[in-house]
Amino acid sequence: MTEPLSGSALLLTSASAKIPMLQAARQAWLRLFPTGSIIAGDTQRLCVSRAVADSFWQMPATVNANKAELRSGCIERNIKVILPSRDGELLFWAKNRAYFADAGIHIIVSPEAGIKLCLDKLAFAEFGRQHQLPIIPASLKIDDIIAEQFVVKERFGAGAKSIGLARSKAQAIQHAKQLQNPIYQPMQRGKEISIDAWLDRDSCVKGLILRQRDKVVAGESQISTTFSDTTLAQQFSYILAKLKLTGPVVMQAIIDASGKPHIIECNSRFGGASTLSIVAGLDSLYWSFLQAMQPEAMLTAFIAATQPIRQLRYSMDTYQYDPDF
Repeated sequence: MTEPLSGSALLLTSASAKIPMLQAARQAWLRLFPTGSIIAGDTQRLCVSRAVADSFWQMPATVNANKAELRSGCIERNIKVILPSRDGELLFWAKNRAYFADAGIHIIVSPEAGIKLCLDKLAFAEFGRQHQLPIIPASLKIDDIIAEQFVVKERFGAGAKSIGLARSKAQAIQHAKQLQNPIYQPMQRGKEISIDAWLDRDSCVKGLILRQRDKVVAGESQISTTFSDTTLAQQFSYILAKLKLTGPVVMQAIIDASGKPHIIECNSRFGGASTLSIVAGLDSLYWSFLQAMQPEAMLTAFIAATQPIRQLRYSMDTYQYDPDF
């Protein structure tokens, strides 16, 4: 490894209250740059994660009109790597990756085509149909879906709070009126899981961790437990490689009573509960930072934990005396 650059900074964007993610990023970054720093970035001044970051940057919005200001802000802060954490900003960073790279700033983001595919749930379902992948079908028209019960959700964005589950046909049509771009899917029952993975620059899966979503609140895993299944791991590795993604990704799926997977969606970024997979051996953030900063360096081996690990996520209070914001 080359000598660390003193003061090299990592920027976590849309940092919000993502304290566990910020802490995991810090641990990985300091392994590369012991004198480095972690900057929490967000458009909101009252950002909780600024309390635990080394510094805070109230960033301009990630739109093309602001890209010059964003790049100059990164240069001023000696930011070498950017870790985006919100779906809505991924396309901006992917489209402008080369623009920032010209200034020595590396962005942990998948290629634009893969991101577009994952952000559009209808296109994602169609991709599954075309490639005979076990992705849950979707349509703009409820009559295209053969099911006793339906799921209604937004075509774009996260939308966990607005989703309609286990609806009759009449209820689904009524629920769709509340949404901007509704799509319909068959209701699939079974065990809900997440698949955390890391893919190299050639979209080859280096490592993958399966975790059961034991308790889900507002679309986020509050209690998760890792498990092993070689057959499922091979299936998901094949599917992820087909999507042509790179770096950290998280996929959601349902495993039915016969053990067959039904893929819900894929997020081409590090997930909120993906810190569990780091503990379980998927060194995804360190691999991302190392590959960005030292492309020829040898990545550490993927060694998955042999026993199940449970993660419990919860809120906690902290206090500041003489606060600076």
